Amino acid sequence: MTTQIEVEDLHLHLGPRGAGIDALDGISLHVGEGERLGLVGESGSGKSTLLKVMMALRRPDSGTVRFRGRSLSDIDAVRDLRRSAAMVFQDPRSSLDPRMNIGRAITEPLRSPAARRMTREERKDRLAEVMVDVGLDPESASRFPHEFSGGQRQRIAIARALVTEPDVLLADEPVSALDVSVRAQVLNLLNDLVRQRGLTMVFVSHDLAVVRHLCDTVAVMSAGRIVERGRLSDVYRDPQHEVTQELLTAIPRIRVDDSTH
Repeated sequence: MTTQIEVEDLHLHLGPRGAGIDALDGISLHVGEGERLGLVGESGSGKSTLLKVMMALRRPDSGTVRFRGRSLSDIDAVRDLRRSAAMVFQDPRSSLDPRMNIGRAITEPLRSPAARRMTREERKDRLAEVMVDVGLDPESASRFPHEFSGGQRQRIAIARALVTEPDVLLADEPVSALDVSVRAQVLNLLNDLVRQRGLTMVFVSHDLAVVRHLCDTVAVMSAGRIVERGRLSDVYRDPQHEVTQELLTAIPRIRVDDSTH
């Protein structure tokens, strides 16, 4: 399996020297082509920070990040990453510009220097295509984010991430800000889109049940370190670290009362 993203001995300290926290404390990890990796852990474990470093949105204090074998210290490697990878953030309310209609918001990545050149007509066609893919009516492209529900706004954010046809998708708890009633819909959509396109994905969550629905491998984080890594089925069956065991214990289990039958 070809490695898409590799991080080696990452360190990142947040806060003043002598205080603060080690958000990343010696992390090494690789993500293979077509792999769907769940990155899980309690709040503050460093999951989202690691994702931002992978996407070159934040620099580590030390260590190396490589995309397809090239260090992100090389500007050409960063450009390749920008062309080939996209990110979905936790809260669509903060990631969508309220002054921009959704058609403009979705196609904004197509105007970046890293994107391949497209005519106005090609952008319009691509917009309609990706809106249909995420279950949105292309006729609503002139509307603004506040006119949509939370679940619809996250669909807009997913459309924006997919509009450049990336090979790699990084998702930072994309359903945690949504109502429970729409989480399953968005998760099913994301699962279908990732599998249909054969995307490599890193999916951040604190919920192993969500990760089980989407991913085939898992890395468990605690205090800026990866404490367990493996195939999801193996980790579920025989968790080795106490943090993993606690995350599994936190998954709700439905009990059926036989006395009612």
